[in-house]
Amino acid sequence: MTLSRRRLLGGLLGAATAWPVASALPAWLGGAPRARAIGGRAERLIIFYFPDGIAGRSQDGEAGLFDAHASGGGVALGTLLEPLGARASDCTFINGLSMGATDEGSHPGGAKKLLTATDGGFGPSIDQVLAGTVGSAAPFRHLYLGVQANVSGASGDKHISYPSAGISTPPEDDPVRAFARVFGGAVPAPGASAGALERSLLDTASADLEALRARLGSAERVRLDLHAEALREVERRLAGMASSMGGSCSMPSVELPALAASELYAPERFASLLQAQMDVMVTAMACGMTKVGVIQCSHHTSELVMSRIGASEMYDPGYDMRSHQASHYGARHDPGSRLFSSYVAQRRWFVQRYKALLDALAARPEGDGTMLDHSLVLLCSEVSDGNTHAHSEMPFVLGGRGGGALSPGRVIETGGRRHGDLLVSIANAMGDPMGRFGDSGTGVVPGLLTP
Repeated sequence: MTLSRRRLLGGLLGAATAWPVASALPAWLGGAPRARAIGGRAERLIIFYFPDGIAGRSQDGEAGLFDAHASGGGVALGTLLEPLGARASDCTFINGLSMGATDEGSHPGGAKKLLTATDGGFGPSIDQVLAGTVGSAAPFRHLYLGVQANVSGASGDKHISYPSAGISTPPEDDPVRAFARVFGGAVPAPGASAGALERSLLDTASADLEALRARLGSAERVRLDLHAEALREVERRLAGMASSMGGSCSMPSVELPALAASELYAPERFASLLQAQMDVMVTAMACGMTKVGVIQCSHHTSELVMSRIGASEMYDPGYDMRSHQASHYGARHDPGSRLFSSYVAQRRWFVQRYKALLDALAARPEGDGTMLDHSLVLLCSEVSDGNTHAHSEMPFVLGGRGGGALSPGRVIETGGRRHGDLLVSIANAMGDPMGRFGDSGTGVVPGLLTP
């Protein structure tokens, strides 16, 4: 499915009907620009989550396989990070961060702390906070996409985004629904012009507003009139955008899978669903629809049968191996163990998918570089070693240059600092000047941000 100018305009109008007053217009549509803190240069943040941790430090004391260390002016990658390949120079590897001892040994405890940096998830997550600050001017403040993250009715601590203390929200698992929500579902009749579709969308919105106005009291009418004026202002700006946007936001086609209801949670479709969700996210960001997004792959203690995912080193059609099942590989890193070898292959596959996301951003020109140059892309999981469920030596990789806020191709040793400091650093890089985040943060990670 190609993202056309007509579809984008429809999506913008759909978003506009949710804006309460004209002051909510985004700066890129001509509204008042937001003040940015000194040093804040990243245009967007994408958080890429995978479940059930990594092969970290084993119970027998073996070093973790998610390691990265400086070597010869570059970065040497451990077994699990090798799939990043040439993209290592676009990444910053943050070693040694801890989420604290509370609930250590627990998947749910880790999921609650991961983006909130609070014990028990008793605070909003960093993605939701940034959506309300640096992302507030975008038509969609926050885009939360899942890949089989709601399977079997999963809820609560299975999800990692918290709009408020202790209350998580579910992601959208269906990429077709996600695309329709962001970009609208209007399709022109055969032979209809773009202008005709744009007018029909505006006429429909105006008619709905007038019908609603007739049923309201005087105070509500005043508020609705302000809303209508915001919509008219959007129309004027959309008319000016149309000639400069090009036919497809300079984007290639977004391929959305044709899904039967029974396929949305089929493990064999996981890879294609993830690719579609990454395409939706990147396209939404490229077209300025959002600045803050989360892609959640499954959920902690995942029953995803990863051995059914084809074209991968973990593919084994004769043996069902689940993510959480493989994570309990034992007390040592035993290459001869089926559990351990499957777990390693699974973790490498998630890193490969993260690299594909970085590649997609790097393929799109933006400003003086690419979208990746102006982005931050966080790779994370809710525990470190999958077998012990440890909350120390957490696996974090930060892709992109953040518009100059980071100098990638480096390893940052943190010495056990709390991971809330990483979240503060990300916020500062995006222009939110917060000084600390979570229960035990102290500030930015030393050496992470460019002075």
